[in-house]
Amino acid sequence: MNIDEQVVLVTGSSRGLGAAIAKAFGKVGADVVVNYVKNEDMANQVVESIGNDHAIAIQADVRDEYQVDKLFEKAREHFQKPVTTIVNNALIQFSFDAVNRKTADTATWEDYNAQFEGSVKAALYTVQAGKKQMTESNFGRIINIGTNLFQNPVVPYHEYNTSKAALVGFTRNMAKELGADNITVNMVSSGLLEKTDASAATPDDVFDVIRENTPLKKVVTPEEVADSVLFFAAPWSRAVTGQNLVVDGGLVMD
Repeated sequence: MNIDEQVVLVTGSSRGLGAAIAKAFGKVGADVVVNYVKNEDMANQVVESIGNDHAIAIQADVRDEYQVDKLFEKAREHFQKPVTTIVNNALIQFSFDAVNRKTADTATWEDYNAQFEGSVKAALYTVQAGKKQMTESNFGRIINIGTNLFQNPVVPYHEYNTSKAALVGFTRNMAKELGADNITVNMVSSGLLEKTDASAATPDDVFDVIRENTPLKKVVTPEEVADSVLFFAAPWSRAVTGQNLVVDGGLVMD
């Protein structure tokens, strides 16, 4: 299925990387569901940038199974066709603040659990709700957003990095089971992005270190990561599943 035939849900897409991904899909003609929790005005701005004929903003906390089910129902009702593509991007209550991060001494299980719920629990609910619609079309694309930090924790954001490591396992197990229904499940893992709300607390010298140590001598932008997400939704990747693509300018080479 070509991208311009797909209905794409991007969770947490009112700002930052999620907004860039939603806009990227909109540019190539997909119908886009812009999911948000609180930032209704920003979500509507993303919809306007795509065009009201091809996008809708829908509020839902993707950690809540009932709200996720309703999200998919509203999307199908609006576009009059099933959701084919899910991008699990939502970031729950986390800031990339290397100075004030939780350390090995101060991190609590509640901190870990909050990130597990935002990464794995939310992805579980969207996959379960989406599978029902994808099997009807015998087509589905699921792209989970990870991080290069679980492979190379330059900054040990303990709870966040660990939750994304768990998301790799989730990705590969779902890829194994859902492949028979022509549903692929992959992950795109970026590094620190320049500059989003989530990375606003990151000191400039951290970005300088990334530029110095990255082969491309640059900090990757949200738009560049979004292009790689499109690859996993496009026909070119139809034989690829269970993979984690690191998009960080070559900083981490897996």
